[in-house]
Amino acid sequence: MRIATWNVNSIRTRVGRVVDWLVREDIDVLAMQEIKCRPDQFPVEAFERAGYHLELHGLNQWNGVAFASRHEMTDVAREFDGMPGFGKPIKGQEDVQGTGPNDLPLEARALGVTVGDLRLWSLYVPNGRGIDDPHFAYKLEWLAALRRNTEAWLEEDPDLALALMGDWNIAPLEADMGDPSFTVGKSTHVSAVEREMFESFTPLVDDVVRPIVPEGFTFWDYKAGRFPKDEGMRIDFIMAAPGFADAVTGASIHRDERRGDGPSDHVPVVADIEPSLLGGTFEDEYDRPMVF
Repeated sequence: MRIATWNVNSIRTRVGRVVDWLVREDIDVLAMQEIKCRPDQFPVEAFERAGYHLELHGLNQWNGVAFASRHEMTDVAREFDGMPGFGKPIKGQEDVQGTGPNDLPLEARALGVTVGDLRLWSLYVPNGRGIDDPHFAYKLEWLAALRRNTEAWLEEDPDLALALMGDWNIAPLEADMGDPSFTVGKSTHVSAVEREMFESFTPLVDDVVRPIVPEGFTFWDYKAGRFPKDEGMRIDFIMAAPGFADAVTGASIHRDERRGDGPSDHVPVVADIEPSLLGGTFEDEYDRPMVF
């Protein structure tokens, strides 16, 4: 079974590439970030024709997260407890946007689903913009709330097959930052406080891809020829609790998806898992055909 995450950077622009990749790589569940559209604007038909169900969370042309799955998705959550908001309400979306505990409007940055025995989250962590920017404080507050929830979920069910997948907007190790425009101590993504925050998750969930694929970036800026020069970043992760991690049998970073016409600036990250190692009943569900 193949579980993947991909910041698609506008699904309406890249629907052909994404669906083609899903089918070609035999992906069972894909977490998407930066879909950049409302659910009514999402190209649903292309995914359904390929055999995928969808869960969507988008409010306007920014942010947005989604799942495409060959299997039934339940227990859908479009925020986690204590998730802070930011900015101003989106006109026309006030009734569905909601507010965080800081009384600011929630952004479409988190989507949780259950697929068989798996509890999966598609996460688009705030960028931070600049260390002195209010968005940076929001990023740290958002991650702190996610960390508290992660601990609570695993306290309630220590065997939970939990995976936090997506664009974390942090390069946790020196080897994960190859873009010369970022400077440790002066730039987001590589600041000490961000790296400490990322590290704070590792007693609970850890990167299941790095042990198998120790090197390689997942993002290259469009500007300054970053991709041909391989000046990228590793900021997209599948962070999993032992209940998920113990079933991982392989992993890959699909660098070639940054090539060709109209690519996203991110590439897919994939974890292969063996359902029989999950310790639940997912094997039966995995073998059940989808019905549309």
